Parts: sequence; C-alpha cells; structure tokens
Amino acid sequence: MSYEPTDIELKHLIENWIAQWNEPDAAERRRLIAEVWTDDGYQTMVNPPQGIRDTAAEFGVPFPEIEIRGHAAMFDRVTRAYEAYISSGEYRFEQSGEVARQAGAAVALTWVMRSVTDGTVAGSGLEVLTFGADGRVRSDHEFVA
Repeated sequence: MSYEPTDIELKHLIENWIAQWNEPDAAERRRLIAEVWTDDGYQTMVNPPQGIRDTAAEFGVPFPEIEIRGHAAMFDRVTRAYEAYISSGEYRFEQSGEVARQAGAAVALTWVMRSVTDGTVAGSGLEVLTFGADGRVRSDHEFVA
C-alpha cells in the first residue's frame, strides 16, 4: 500500500514541488528535488512536448511517453524547464486549485504557468502523484494542456 501523507505533510510537499520549478539557485533546486522525490522517483510525461509528438507522427508511430527517473535526471528536467520558461522573469509556475486526494493514496495537482506582468495563463497541467514509504514523491504522471 502507498504512503498517504497527512494534510500538513501534503501541503509542505506540494509547496516544495512547485518551488523546485521556480528556484533560480541550482544548489537549492537540487536540495528541493532531493526533499520532494524518492531516490528512484520518476515523472512520466504522458503527453510529451509537441515537437516529439510531431516527429512521431512524421514516422507514423504513436508518440512515446517519456520517463525521467532519479534525482540527477529530475534535476536536468527541472533545470531545463526553469531555463526555458522561468529564468527570464516572464513566467512563474503556480498551483491552481486544491490538491485532490484520489484512490490508492494518490493525489491530483493542477498547475499553471502564469505571466508575471499581466497574470495571463500561458500553460497548464495536471500531475497525479503517489508517494514512497518516506512520504516523498515516488511517481508523477504529468499531463500538460
């Protein structure tokens, strides 16, 4: 059975999950990742970036889910997202709405990428998280709108 965090633990974990994507300092980003993710934790990008989907379509194959596993790979993933969307100061990632507990001790988290200047939403997504025995994220299935 999966670990089910208390409300306080879940609030803290989700705050740090969001913070890792916005963190400008690489050392602090790495610390947040270690605090949020189990050592073998993974994120599955269920619907990968459009470029990957386009390439798959060009070859007549279904697009693959992409899996990022472990702290080093997650650091690369989070850093790339930070550099692509956040470092310019134009956007920030934010939680959108309340975290919803699901069957099997999973939770669903929605987020937005919001313009710092005018508040418009430039992107959004849904994460379905499960937890390891120590309360850190074990799996994350990401759906980007």
